[in-house]
Amino acid sequence: MLLRRLRWVLAGALVAWTLLRVFGLERGWPLVPLFAFTPCVAMCALLVALLAVWRRWWPGAAITGLCAALLLALLAPRAIPDRAPSDAPGVRVRVLAANVAADDDAAERMIGAVRRWDVDVFSVLELPPEVVRAYDAEGADALFPHQVLEPRPGFNGTGLYSRLPLQPAPAPRAQFAFAAAELRAPRAAPVALVSVHVIAPTDRPATAQWRRELRALPSSGAGMPRVLAGDFNATLDHAELRRLLDRGYRDAAEQAGVALRPTWPAGKSLVPTLVTIDHVLADPRIRVVSVRSVAIPGSDHRGVLADLLLPAR
Repeated sequence: MLLRRLRWVLAGALVAWTLLRVFGLERGWPLVPLFAFTPCVAMCALLVALLAVWRRWWPGAAITGLCAALLLALLAPRAIPDRAPSDAPGVRVRVLAANVAADDDAAERMIGAVRRWDVDVFSVLELPPEVVRAYDAEGADALFPHQVLEPRPGFNGTGLYSRLPLQPAPAPRAQFAFAAAELRAPRAAPVALVSVHVIAPTDRPATAQWRRELRALPSSGAGMPRVLAGDFNATLDHAELRRLLDRGYRDAAEQAGVALRPTWPAGKSLVPTLVTIDHVLADPRIRVVSVRSVAIPGSDHRGVLADLLLPAR
């Protein structure tokens, strides 16, 4: 009797999760942070459905199978590429979004990595003054002669390093510093860049702030194309991030068919990398050629390395 009750409780929880995800109804803490794990719940629903079939529990198999089907259908576009062909017209720019975890000891490895990856624009999160100094000592000034930096003590700083000309621009206000600039790549139309670090929804007040910061990010789609790159502390299973996409963006990893690859926690953590909270979001006028996640020295995040095609002048 207890086992029968427990299996109905599990089926009911899967139904509730599926309905909240389908209709974008997750609100507040702790639902917001929990919904980052929707891909794991989808696999759980599939496993439960298969077990229900094995145990000949047909009502449960039908209910949990439907939940699995709906959740997997929502996840499927993230694995189906819709990227630009390699010979598409435009000006190619390679952007790296990386949370460097304020680790100045990793400066030599980090600067060595961006050299190997041939990065054009480096969006850096958790950038304190000591990391700026360490990067300078490793040759960042020569590698990236154009910089718009907002270093702050601890984990609050942000910055844009670029091989290509940057013009500083006003940045959104948030708990962490944001950096904003206009990218003036040769032969390309100007593009607005924002280095983004949204607060993590770790408790009730932080979740409310997380929502405000995502809503305060600028829209795109009219005027100058825009790119947002960084740590959003949000996945594509969060309604707030999808609302931001509806304001004139596409997720570069989703366009490349690699948006199911998680970015956190990684590196220092013993916990498996489970959720995708680091993104490069680009105006639809900017095509995506390729995206891959990369290990960031000294960080608990993986970075997002995106090859973008900017519109030509």
